[in-house]
Amino acid sequence: MKTDIYGKMEILANSAKYDVSCSSSGVETSYKKGELGATHTSGICHTFTPDGRCVSLLKVLLTNICIYDCAYCINRVSNDIPRAVFSPRELADITINFYKRNYIEGLFLSSGIVKNEDHTMTLILKALKILRYEYKFNGYIHVKLIPGCSMELIEEIVKLANRVSSNIELPSDKSLKLLAPNKTKEKVLQPLKFARDLSLAKEQKPIGMSTQLIVGATPESDRDILKLSSALYDKALLKRVYYSAYIPVNNDKNLPSVVTKPPLLREHRLYQADWLLRFYNFSYDEIVTDEFPNLDEELDPKTFWALNNLKYFPMEINTASKEELLRIPGIGARGVMKILSARRFKKLTFDDLKKLKISIKKAKFFITCNKDFQKEVPFYRENLKLALLKPEPKKLVQPTLFDVSSITGEL
Repeated sequence: MKTDIYGKMEILANSAKYDVSCSSSGVETSYKKGELGATHTSGICHTFTPDGRCVSLLKVLLTNICIYDCAYCINRVSNDIPRAVFSPRELADITINFYKRNYIEGLFLSSGIVKNEDHTMTLILKALKILRYEYKFNGYIHVKLIPGCSMELIEEIVKLANRVSSNIELPSDKSLKLLAPNKTKEKVLQPLKFARDLSLAKEQKPIGMSTQLIVGATPESDRDILKLSSALYDKALLKRVYYSAYIPVNNDKNLPSVVTKPPLLREHRLYQADWLLRFYNFSYDEIVTDEFPNLDEELDPKTFWALNNLKYFPMEINTASKEELLRIPGIGARGVMKILSARRFKKLTFDDLKKLKISIKKAKFFITCNKDFQKEVPFYRENLKLALLKPEPKKLVQPTLFDVSSITGEL
């Protein structure tokens, strides 16, 4: 077991990279030690605030020692890997030193389970108390709650953290029993339910909460995954669900036998579908149905839904409601607001949409503008799909003086 602070940092920052609750988690780069931008070795990741700011966080585990034996986890108890553990004081000191050097603006703290759940959460709580009360640190702190720990400890953590999370990891109890026998869905969700109820009881703004689902380690469909996400959003348990493409780090008979590469495209489509759930008033069973239980790899979820529901199209841009406009492929929330504002003064045409800087690359196949409709593609599903998948012709750009000089090396 590593005992010096640099060795601990290397092990515990590297062990935290598979948790995707931060935007840049698990990104592989070719940076080398000592080069500019090589922040991955020190456990620094980046996430985004609701107002769009990019925030740098120290992303680290308190310890990678764990009494659990989850098949998909690199830190499982049966793995023979280097182990380390920070003391609460060490973790607090590292966080403050990184903050003073302007490396980070906050902390993302998770942990394996050492001894038992309550012992681990007590160590995390001690680190937070040192940061908040002794060092007067008011920066962002995200803490991964340990399922199975006492509610009293969760209450103390919620008082000190800006966001908490508890990873469900797998979409069904059946899969949890197979790959994570120490966990159940109810056990994982209990800390989030308690944190939500605690915030509501005190009539304060609910603390931000999130979870992670691994995609591709078990046979559940995208419909199963989105149904679970939708239920969690409806119960006000979560602000975000993060989807993590399965990365094989262990050999286990219950894991997929052959994985040539992580299902990153599937992960991307799930994030797009999740966006429709949260901001576009789609229900999960509209996006994925019994007939099509998995998202299309070639088309984004909104376009795929539109092709399967042509009865709602073409939609007249000048009379459609806000809710209807949000369902047009290629037109986002900002575009909808531009349309609603502009059409108060005139009947909009395709040229008007271009002047409003609204992309009609996809939308033109699903709309009419003052009863005018594109005539290049017949309004049938297969024709429209082929047109949508057709690559855009590359435009020739006249080289400028600067383009020429960059090629020739001359000024």
